Amino acid sequence: MKVAILTDTNSGISKAEAEKKGIFVMPMPVLIDGNVYFEGDNLTEEDFYAALTGGKNVSTSQPSPADVMNTWDSILESGYDQIVYIPMSSGLSGSCMTAKGFAQEYEDKVFVADNHRISVTMRQSVVKAKEMADKGLDGKTICDFLEKDAYNATIYVSVNTLEYLKKGGRITPAVAAIGMLLSIKPVLSIQGEKLDQFAKVRGSMKKCEEKMIDALKNDLAHRFPNAKPGDLHVGGAGAGLSQDEIDQWMGMLEENFPGSDLFYNPLSASISTHTGPGAVGVGISVDVE
Repeated sequence: MKVAILTDTNSGISKAEAEKKGIFVMPMPVLIDGNVYFEGDNLTEEDFYAALTGGKNVSTSQPSPADVMNTWDSILESGYDQIVYIPMSSGLSGSCMTAKGFAQEYEDKVFVADNHRISVTMRQSVVKAKEMADKGLDGKTICDFLEKDAYNATIYVSVNTLEYLKKGGRITPAVAAIGMLLSIKPVLSIQGEKLDQFAKVRGSMKKCEEKMIDALKNDLAHRFPNAKPGDLHVGGAGAGLSQDEIDQWMGMLEENFPGSDLFYNPLSASISTHTGPGAVGVGISVDVE
């Protein structure tokens, strides 16, 4: 049984990295002033942030039905028996449920996992799925595991500016104006479904980072009390961060979560469109017996 693992760029996995790992990545569409680009394909991270901060109209969308099914057909025709497709959480986009509908036409060939994850925790699901496929497990077994394991994870994101939450309609202009006047930065959380406000921090992004680390430690103490450092996959993330900012953030995570599997991925366009540049995030996924 030869099983392909397919995800999208919301996982933070680039096309080049996917090729090295033997997985497949579908680029997510990004609309800039009405023109469609594809993240990581004909749209670089630098060009995306230039458009986002340059006053252009930027939004994201789900892949077209034709693009999804053409990708599935191409993978199956290349010699794979089954596909496990891991899109972003159904709580954040309709792309997962749409794909599940398409998959009914591919009975026993395509399995769409509603993994309820995005970004660094979604990435870890893809890595785990690939390990299972390499061990010879079939698509249904892998998909069932991913859906059962979905909530053994948590994500926090701190926003450096309220401008983009205002643009996306997630906060009102009045709330944004007051927040910017008082230097309030929201900390958002993703606990498997929606992007929700977790806390408000007044002051620097360093205080936001400290707040997120405290929140992770609280999650470990109460949601995953039996987790050992070797069970933890800790992913740092950011929106258009400089290398110095990345190093500083990853240093904090390494100091607070020693012995864990630690890595960094940029936030995807689907998230960064709403957070704006300068956002910092972290997610943990836990190996549960």
